[in-house]
Amino acid sequence: MKWRLEMAIYELTLAQPEEFSQCMDILHGGREFQRSQGFVQWPDGYPDEDTVRADIENGVGYVLKVDGDIAAYLYIGFDGDPAYPDIKGAWRYAEPYAVVHRIAIGEAFRGQGMASVVFQMVEKFAAEHGVYVLRIDTDEQNKRMQHVLEKNGFACCGTVVQGGGDRLAFDKKIQ
Repeated sequence: MKWRLEMAIYELTLAQPEEFSQCMDILHGGREFQRSQGFVQWPDGYPDEDTVRADIENGVGYVLKVDGDIAAYLYIGFDGDPAYPDIKGAWRYAEPYAVVHRIAIGEAFRGQGMASVVFQMVEKFAAEHGVYVLRIDTDEQNKRMQHVLEKNGFACCGTVVQGGGDRLAFDKKIQ
């Protein structure tokens, strides 16, 4: 999927095996960025190489490219999330849904609204697959991601247990 905005071309594509090292670099940078913001959502070793390789091999690892350069990595799944049925709270919208995990923006692209671009692209992608609900979770300390989610129309629905800890759970209905 390609989309032109402000003289740049944004493209959401499946991550390719030859892009693996770039994807890992972005994810490592995302982990370090979290720590620089004063919290640890992704502990050392997560996401690990096996997880990202499996994402790519299973067709759920995606990259956002800006004018051909990889700006972000993320997971998009349409098969649900095993933690989500056990929400403490209530989802606002019923299944089916697309779930977004492991989203990280490359250092050179931070502060440019790329997370919002990612979510706009994911919305279009999900709608093309006949899915009109998005779900995501994030750490309670990840105020930056919470702000991005709320700015993009997501609402907090409660908490789910993910990675051994509670995470704030958000959903959004695609218009």
